[in-house]
Amino acid sequence: MTEEKIIYRPIGIIHSEHQLAEETPIQPVYAEECHGEVEVFEPYAAGLSDLDGFSHVYLLYHFHRAREVKLRVKPFLQDVERGVFSIRAPCRPNAIGLSVVKLLKIAGRILHIAGVDIIDGTPLLDIKPYTAKFDFVCTTKNGWQDEVDEKTAQRRGKRNYSRKSPQKKDIK
Repeated sequence: MTEEKIIYRPIGIIHSEHQLAEETPIQPVYAEECHGEVEVFEPYAAGLSDLDGFSHVYLLYHFHRAREVKLRVKPFLQDVERGVFSIRAPCRPNAIGLSVVKLLKIAGRILHIAGVDIIDGTPLLDIKPYTAKFDFVCTTKNGWQDEVDEKTAQRRGKRNYSRKSPQKKDIK
């Protein structure tokens, strides 16, 4: 197999209250109270048709602040090095991120979402509907994450996140 250049162009931009990676929860499950907006660029707006019937969506995005590729990394939930493909860190060979977020509503080209674990200004590559019919799997193995107790996961998963004010921040 030869290495082939693949080019993706953003279809939108993700807006959130998160400015610093070290203060951003590591997964949507630790960011339930974090709201944001997905701005879909005009040429792709027609693709939002029928999406409002789903409670959750997958957001695929480019980790635009990722710099160095690392194949072994300490995940936020543990102090043990793991292979990058067994974690969701941004320092991947292809800096592609994935989050399942709650879709609150769609207003024109703007998706209002909750469970945002994404830094403000992140380029959006794609949106896909989450559907339990296809996506729900009752797992039996969770790899190294089965070693992490829930209390530790909750504490480390939120990282240094704290709500800045009791009101929702105006995203845009």
